[in-house]
Amino acid sequence: MATSSSSSSTSSWREGMSSDNIKGLCLALSSSFFIGASFIVKKKGLKKAGASGIRAGSGGYSYLYEPLWWVGMITMIVGEIANFAAYAFAPAILVTPLGALSIIISAALAHIILRERLHIFGILGCVLCVVGSTTIVLHAPQEREIESVSEVWDLAMEPAFLFYAALVITATFILIFHFIPLYGQTHIMVYIGVCSLVGSLTVMSVKALGIVIKLTLSGMNQLIYPQTWAFTLVVIVCVLTQMNYLNKALDTFNTAVVSPIYYVMFTTFTIVASVIMFKDWDRQSPTQVITEICGFVTILSGTFLLHKTKDMADGLQPSLSVRLPKHSEEDGFDGGEGIPLRRQEAMRSP
Repeated sequence: MATSSSSSSTSSWREGMSSDNIKGLCLALSSSFFIGASFIVKKKGLKKAGASGIRAGSGGYSYLYEPLWWVGMITMIVGEIANFAAYAFAPAILVTPLGALSIIISAALAHIILRERLHIFGILGCVLCVVGSTTIVLHAPQEREIESVSEVWDLAMEPAFLFYAALVITATFILIFHFIPLYGQTHIMVYIGVCSLVGSLTVMSVKALGIVIKLTLSGMNQLIYPQTWAFTLVVIVCVLTQMNYLNKALDTFNTAVVSPIYYVMFTTFTIVASVIMFKDWDRQSPTQVITEICGFVTILSGTFLLHKTKDMADGLQPSLSVRLPKHSEEDGFDGGEGIPLRRQEAMRSP
């Protein structure tokens, strides 16, 4: 019986790690490296632009004239292209959680380049992210077999997903027109909430376009279908919205706080959207689903540690000022995340 169970488990793993899943895994990992680095480069560009113009967090767009910001943007685009390709080969429930690696890279580079110190428990958070990601990779479902963009459109038009999309759009408009004017500069969840909600719709549309390109390259032209261009329009609108509000979040709050919170919310909404639209869990046993959830919870635990310990320094308690904006370089005073870190550094200076 034990041998049979072990054989069944090995067979299940092999089925999950199909050739398409492996391609998607490799693309997702490379994407995380580029995206993690882009957060730091863009942040450097935003800080440099803010020193000579109106800050992005205050509604300015002077960063568009800053070459360093464009380097970060190009790096992010390369990562997103790799991510885009990954969705054509593997299910969102496998690709999206691997974004945890970008958090690790972003936190490490922020520690080295931006001097946003990474606490020892932050390192533990990085380890948890890796463990959780590995768990999800080993139990990921096979990609759904789709033969035309019309099939994806039919999935998007089902009542359950239409209801989800309506909720997301309604919540996004409420955040943009009601909460951002009131709390955008003091509550990190407002900007990130918009990015994450819109991002879940972006991923579903990106996955549709990835399938379109994959099928077209295999000889089945999908560019003749109007659904292809409808998905393209959704991607353009959603990506521009995400970029705008992510820039505001990065400029207003600590990078190492923005990255993990954005990851957690974005991944959660994307997995929910994928489960509703592509019915990923319908093709898995309850054990596999529970294991994936455990892996995701492990990643959440890691990102929570990264979030909380960015406000810690040796012998100090976590800061309670996580909701305050960050304007350290301009004011000579840290008004947001990471206050204890920079205050301690100042006290150590001669």
